Amino acid sequence: MLQIVDPTDAVIVESNVAVFQWNILEGADDYRVQIYSSNQFKVFDTLVNTNTVTLPLIQGTYQWRVRGENSAYQSSYSFPITFNVEESDDLSNQQVVLSSPMGNFATNQNAITLSWEDLTAADHYKVEVTNTTSGNIVFTQDNVTTTNVTLNSSNITADGQYTWKVKAFNTTTATETQYSSRSFLVDTVAPNQPQNNQPANNATQTINQTVNFNWTISTDSGIVQSTISYEIQIASDLNFTTIIQTSPTSGTSFQQSFATAGIYYWRVRAKDAAGNIGAYSSGYKLTIN
Repeated sequence: MLQIVDPTDAVIVESNVAVFQWNILEGADDYRVQIYSSNQFKVFDTLVNTNTVTLPLIQGTYQWRVRGENSAYQSSYSFPITFNVEESDDLSNQQVVLSSPMGNFATNQNAITLSWEDLTAADHYKVEVTNTTSGNIVFTQDNVTTTNVTLNSSNITADGQYTWKVKAFNTTTATETQYSSRSFLVDTVAPNQPQNNQPANNATQTINQTVNFNWTISTDSGIVQSTISYEIQIASDLNFTTIIQTSPTSGTSFQQSFATAGIYYWRVRAKDAAGNIGAYSSGYKLTIN
C-alpha cells in the first residue's frame, strides 16, 4: 500500500518549496503527484519516476496525494493530506525557483534572458554564469533587485554548455538561499548535409504501397551537438519549385505511400534544437507505377 512520508497532515512547511516523499510501491514504474489549493484548484499534476519530488509553492493551505503507475495499471490515490506553506524572512530553507530558459535549452543566439520567480523575502539576488565547456566564469552580478538579467555577445562568446545559477539574500536576517542552477547550450554550427540512401535515385515503386525513405548524415562537427531532427520534401520537379509535401521526422527514415502514379523527387535536410538548418540533400527521382 502506498503511504505518505512527508509532509504529513497539518504540517507547516516554512519555505517557498515543499519536499514530498512517500514509500516505494512494488510494481510502480512512476508516481503521479497531485497538489490542490484550499479552493480545490489543481496546482500540480506531476509524473515522476522516484519516490520524492520538490515543488515550489506560495504561502497558503494545500492538499496533496500520490498514486503509483505502470504501463498497465495504476494504484488508488493515497488519502489526501492537508499541509500549510509559510514563507519567512529566513532564507536558509528556501530556494530560488528558476523560470527560463528551461534546463538544457539550446540556442544559436548570444542574447539570452535569464529569469526566475520573485522570492518574497529576498532583498536582492546574485547571478553567475559559467561556460562549463571551458570552465570560465563569463558573467557575475550581485545586488540584482529584478528577477531577470540579459546576457549578450560580450558574455556569450563561444559555443558550449553554460550553467547559470541564482541565489537570494535577506539583509535583515543575514540569511541566503543555496544556488539554484540550470544549463543551456549555445550551438551556432549547422548540421551536415544528409546523403539520400533509399529509395535509390531513379528507383521505381508501386502505387499505394509504402515507400521506405532513409538517409545518412555525418557526425556534427561543432563543439555542441544539439538534438537533430529532419525535414523531408517531396516535389513534382527536380528544382523543387512545386512542393507536394513537407514532413518533419525525428529519425533518419520516413514512410510514405503514393495514391497517384507519376514521377516524384525527394530530398531531406537536418535541423538542430538550437535552430540551425543544414543544406538539403540532392534531389532523387522516384517513379510510381
